[in-house]
This record gives sequence, structure tokens and C-alpha cells, in this order.
Amino acid sequence: MIRRAARIAAACLAGTLLAGGPGAAELAPDASLRPVARGQVVRGMVLPAEIFVQRDIAHQVALQALSAARDPERAETLGVTRRLPDPDTAPRVALRPHLRPATVVQQGRRVAALRQQGAVCGDLALQGVAIGRVPSDTSGCGVDQAVRLQSVSGVALSTHAVMDCGTAQALKSWVERGLRPAVKRYGGGVRELRVVAHYACRPRNNRKGARISEHGKGRAVDIAAIELNDGKELVVLDDWSNGREGRILKAAHASACGPFGTVLGPEANALHRDHFHFDTARYRSGSYCR
Repeated sequence: MIRRAARIAAACLAGTLLAGGPGAAELAPDASLRPVARGQVVRGMVLPAEIFVQRDIAHQVALQALSAARDPERAETLGVTRRLPDPDTAPRVALRPHLRPATVVQQGRRVAALRQQGAVCGDLALQGVAIGRVPSDTSGCGVDQAVRLQSVSGVALSTHAVMDCGTAQALKSWVERGLRPAVKRYGGGVRELRVVAHYACRPRNNRKGARISEHGKGRAVDIAAIELNDGKELVVLDDWSNGREGRILKAAHASACGPFGTVLGPEANALHRDHFHFDTARYRSGSYCR
């Protein structure tokens, strides 16, 4: 709109100058904008040089009008008094409707409400069911505020795992900052984690007389494979030393050290050759990762 107004203003000014109106002498250049011959032949007619000079003057006036439209101070210097609409106050055409259709708004609210209903630990990225206190007759076992986790940041769990919120948050951190960057776009990305152990009241490594495992406190989860969107699986037992798949698994395993206090895998011992063990136990010396 501004350019069109500028062209109209330029044409008006140019017409005034060509007609010898007021202001022509002030805006006319002292010399021609380019060398002009005494006469030029156009369609068999010899035209006087003045015609070409006037054409150049009109062109210059048009350029000055365009400049004035963008710079009011320059307009005053040039003596151009016809102002174009202020671009800051001129009406604008919206690029999209200001109000979304009511049906779209309602659908968005329904989706948000459904997600909110399934959120646990106050985090929409953690979907599941809050189950509260999990009691136990065995000393050291049980969970005060447990959740049954179904998915983490859009990644499903093959088994809905029982754990506390601290472990759920650690799993989310690993999925978003460790697992996904390790997998990248391979196989279309991560779809599901194969969970082979979560809450269970038992001693460490199932050895009689050993201390209660972190599994018995709802602070641990064991993962045996990572399923990708194209259906392929990265299996800890089979792929740990298998080319690209092995490199992905090793990167994912290493990235869990930090979000979790204990990280064990195939190189820890024979008991973990087929899965990753993650738990949120904390040690004064820092995370224990093997």
C-alpha cells in the first residue's frame, strides 16, 4: 500500500514539474543526469534534447518522492509537502484470524484435559497413575508416594513400572537428554523401552541376606531393549558389541550416569549382561557407573 501511494505521489509531482508548475525550478537538476545528444531519432522523427532532459527530471522526482515516503525529514528538505500515510498508523491486514474457530479451541482444551488427567508427579511428560503408598511387611521395602508410569516424554514403557517420582524424573531426564540424542534419527527415533524390572521387594541381586535392593524402595528400573519407530529393537544382550547399534547402546548407557546414582550394564558383571540397571541411590563419592 505504501509503495502504491508513493508511486501516485511521484506521478503527481512529476506531472506538476513537467507542466512547469511551482517547485519545478527548485527540484530540477543543474545538469542532465546523463549526456544527451542534440537530437535523437525515434521512429524516424528527430526529437529535441529537451524531451530527454525532462524525462530524467521526472525520474529523479519519482525517486525523491519514494525517499520522502520513508523519511519525513528528507521530504521537508526536498520541499515535498504531500505526505503519504504513516506506516505506523495505517491499517494493516492480519496474516491470520485473531480468533481461532471455537471447535479448534474446544478440541485443544479436551486434549489438554485428557493429558492433565494422566499426568503424574505434576509433570505432563510423565503419564501414568498415582497409586500412593505401597506398603510392605519387609523392613526397608515399600514406597511412600508411588506412581505406575506408562510413558515418559512420549516414549512408552512395555511394562507399566512402579516407582517414586524422583526415579520417574530421572528417567525423563535420561530419555530427553541422553537416550534421544544417542539414537538421533536412527530407526525413526525411540518408541518404547522394554522394562524387565521395577518395584519388587527383594535383596540386592536376589542374594539371601543381602541389603534391600533399590528396586524394593521404588527407586530402580531395569531396561533390556529399546524399540524404534520402524520396529527395530536395540537389544542389550545381542547388540552391545554390534557395530552402530552397540555404539548407540553404549552412548545411551553412559548418558544415564548423572541423572541416576547407579548405572550398571553388560560390563559391570554377568548379572547385568542383558540389561541396564538404573537407580537413584546417591553416594558421597558421586554416581557409580559401570
